[in-house]
Amino acid sequence: MVVALSAYAKKTANIDSQLPTSLTAGETGIVARVIDGDSLVLENGLRVVLAGIQAPKPGRHDKKSGKTYAPWPLADEARDALQTLAQGKWVKLYYGGDKRDRYGRAVAQVYVLDKDGKSGTWLQHAVVGMGMARVYSWSGYDQDNAALYGAERTARSNKHGIWSTVATDGFYDIRKPDPNPLAQYVDSVQVVEGIIIKTADVRGTIYLNFGADYRTDFTIAISKKSRRAFKKATYDPLKLTGARVRVRGYLELYGGPIIWLNDPERLEVLD
Repeated sequence: MVVALSAYAKKTANIDSQLPTSLTAGETGIVARVIDGDSLVLENGLRVVLAGIQAPKPGRHDKKSGKTYAPWPLADEARDALQTLAQGKWVKLYYGGDKRDRYGRAVAQVYVLDKDGKSGTWLQHAVVGMGMARVYSWSGYDQDNAALYGAERTARSNKHGIWSTVATDGFYDIRKPDPNPLAQYVDSVQVVEGIIIKTADVRGTIYLNFGADYRTDFTIAISKKSRRAFKKATYDPLKLTGARVRVRGYLELYGGPIIWLNDPERLEVLD
């Protein structure tokens, strides 16, 4: 696995990514340490989260709850992949939203600088292309989601990294909207693909239903507060009846399985 990742890193080292004009240039620095597949630390001590993607999580112990969480499959490999791409290299941060999260970490698109000081490898694009992370956009943060989704589709079709069912035992598989099998994945981030049977606006909340019984079948919900984020979306949620879509988000149980959608970029309209 490490050899394959190193080869991929060499192949992607000269990616000439087009920077979205909406991004604001931020700090530059040398990567001193990689924490996991989507976060690192610069030499000046600044902790950086790679915005808009989600890599496999390492195991951890929550002192507050006393719970111990097992690592996700390929967590070590994802960390090693980012380490291969970024460790000891100069990088530049670009911001598409709030510069810091509530923990004081920088939340940015991160580019490795080439020998001329120009932006080269886009780290988010590279790790997603390896299959070592999946796209997970955040409301209010601009980035080139089309490029990231393209990289993810290629990695998935080639069964790289997390998209290899053999390597992950289906942990990251795209789920069907069947409510009973889907219910076992409640309280986790999931990607679900299916056909919207009916849409409804109920007192300002939009519901996208994937079955005849909204009380038990899988549903996507957009709260009244979140609807503002959809004004500039490329689709109208209420006009998606009959559309095949792929949605990603935190799966909850609200009668049936439900994902509350607060970012239009987390919903791909497939046909």
